[in-house]
Amino acid sequence: MSARDRLNDALYGAGWATVKKLPEPVAVRLGRAVADLAWKRRGQGVRRLESNYARVVPDASPERLAELSRAGMRSYLRYWMESFRLPAWSPERIANGIDIQDIHRVTDGMAAGKGVVLALPHLANWDLAGAWATTGLGIPFTTVAERLKPETLYDRFVAYREGLGMEVLPHNGASAFGTLARRLRDGGLVCLVADRDLSASGVEVEFFGETARMPAGPALLAQHTGALLLPATLWYDDSPVMRGRVHPAVPVPESGTRAEKTSVMTQALADAFATGIADHPEDWHMLQRLWLKDLDPARDPGRDTREGTP
Repeated sequence: MSARDRLNDALYGAGWATVKKLPEPVAVRLGRAVADLAWKRRGQGVRRLESNYARVVPDASPERLAELSRAGMRSYLRYWMESFRLPAWSPERIANGIDIQDIHRVTDGMAAGKGVVLALPHLANWDLAGAWATTGLGIPFTTVAERLKPETLYDRFVAYREGLGMEVLPHNGASAFGTLARRLRDGGLVCLVADRDLSASGVEVEFFGETARMPAGPALLAQHTGALLLPATLWYDDSPVMRGRVHPAVPVPESGTRAEKTSVMTQALADAFATGIADHPEDWHMLQRLWLKDLDPARDPGRDTREGTP
């Protein structure tokens, strides 16, 4: 394990061990202070965040983009402060911390005996939404987690999410897909963060006027199992409550090849995600490269293509 990996593991471990013990107002102030410090340093993550926001708000001035990136870092650190504290929150605190519009689209689908795939972008706090589903609605679900380095850090994230009532599978292709399909055929709920492809074999979509690549998994699972595919978006407002919305279901096209159907459905997901992100850009925590022009320096050599970190 490298020195950087050991440091990352230690920092996350300290967060879960220490931040959850702080009084909530203190944790809020700490998160804001860390966010402002990271923003002032203008590291790779902040610059990447601003570059991504420039696609979402194309007419924004440099001053407006700076305001957005500062608000975005504060939102990002709010996510982390909440996540560190979630294991210590009571079911009542979780239930009172979130308000989701049109959640009936999930519960009605499951009551009808159909599995449900809930697909979300990196907006606000998807872990809080998951904890609310398991504790508030009493709906267990299955998700996948990216393999992080070091392995001990990945294990921390798995243990954290399992402690919130989620079944967590490693993001490793066919094996995870088969398990997710079985859960859906049994009428279960699968939740996937789906605005960034981790496999380099995803589906190309138009996203804020440029080409990006998003995972095919949600659309393929819906086709294979007959499950309902529902986009969802989340956002913060000025209160301690996180808001959200479940969008109308993405239908499986009646004609076309599997690849053509997957392309149409993934584009529909991207469109729903774009609606939520455009309404609340500061809550989109995309500090990594997403658009193909950023992923391939030969197509746009003037762009900074390094991965962003705060």
